[in-house]
Amino acid sequence: MLQPSLYDHRCHTAITHLSITGRWIYALAISFCAGGYRRLFARLGVLLFAALAAVFASLAAADEPPTRVQIGFQKGSILTLLKARGTLDEALKARGIGARWLEFPAGPQMLEALNLGNIDFATVGDAPPIFAQAAGADLVYVSRTPANPKTEVIVVPKDSPLHSVADLAGRAVALNKGSDVNYLLVKALAAAGLDYSRITPRYLKPADARAAFQQGAVDAWAIWDPYYAEAQVNAGARLLTDATDLVSHYSFYLSSRDFAETHPEIVDLFNQQIAAVSRWAEAHPDDAAQILSRATALPVSIWQRAIARTHYGLAPVDDDVLAEQQTLADTFHDIGLIPREVDVSTTRWARSAESVAATR
Repeated sequence: MLQPSLYDHRCHTAITHLSITGRWIYALAISFCAGGYRRLFARLGVLLFAALAAVFASLAAADEPPTRVQIGFQKGSILTLLKARGTLDEALKARGIGARWLEFPAGPQMLEALNLGNIDFATVGDAPPIFAQAAGADLVYVSRTPANPKTEVIVVPKDSPLHSVADLAGRAVALNKGSDVNYLLVKALAAAGLDYSRITPRYLKPADARAAFQQGAVDAWAIWDPYYAEAQVNAGARLLTDATDLVSHYSFYLSSRDFAETHPEIVDLFNQQIAAVSRWAEAHPDDAAQILSRATALPVSIWQRAIARTHYGLAPVDDDVLAEQQTLADTFHDIGLIPREVDVSTTRWARSAESVAATR
């Protein structure tokens, strides 16, 4: 037995220095102080067994496929085509995995659900991942579409006196705040020698912006397909500029980091199915237009016009693309749309190139 005075001193010293590292170390310190060496080794054995059990349980869980994969989508996206064709559901079912499709009104809500673990996959444009990352979302880019610069635009009414982006100085422009076209507008103005502060942004959702455009309440509208195609057909909207030579405009396929790292084989399967439905849409644009028309209640002719200028396909998210996303993030931070700087390189999925290559 330790002498009481010596015991008190050692006990106080051990607890003071070890308790901050965790309760289990505290427990070991108490055992040592009490001189209970048998109890000490017994507790060590229990702790070691528990730790090993936790490790093996974790490894077993990582090897186990999910029982269900949840996919977020918006009406009008390529995931609408994938859902309608049912090929992903069949491929998952063959592995004993269910599929659940959840519809979202816009990209930000979808990525919030991804961050919360409510969905496993999402597809959005250039801007929403930047806002999600600024809000702390731990996501990764697993693949992307080809660039589609002709599918986002700045338009004016057919009888407008405005004929160039430079003419927008002092004018009101409708747009969805923080959307892909927000970035297009910033870049287009800069190319015309104008600062973003030289226009009056009217931040409106697409449906409200469409009404304002029709009523003449705004001078221009920054928008994307299929709203662009609808405005061309039904309102005679005239093009000021599209994103050509300004913004690449990708759509990205994303997953949570945890899901992508735990189930890379499911991400590979997802990419395979996206690549397959992309090839199908390229080869069958009228059939794709029929599906998207039923999903959105827009006429087939509107979708035929939009699809004609859309490039479907699958590509990896490489360093160049991440650099473009970093420029977008820095721009949004500079004009106050996101509260803090973000490092886009942290969203890299190391297997993106390998996964996409396997789909060819």
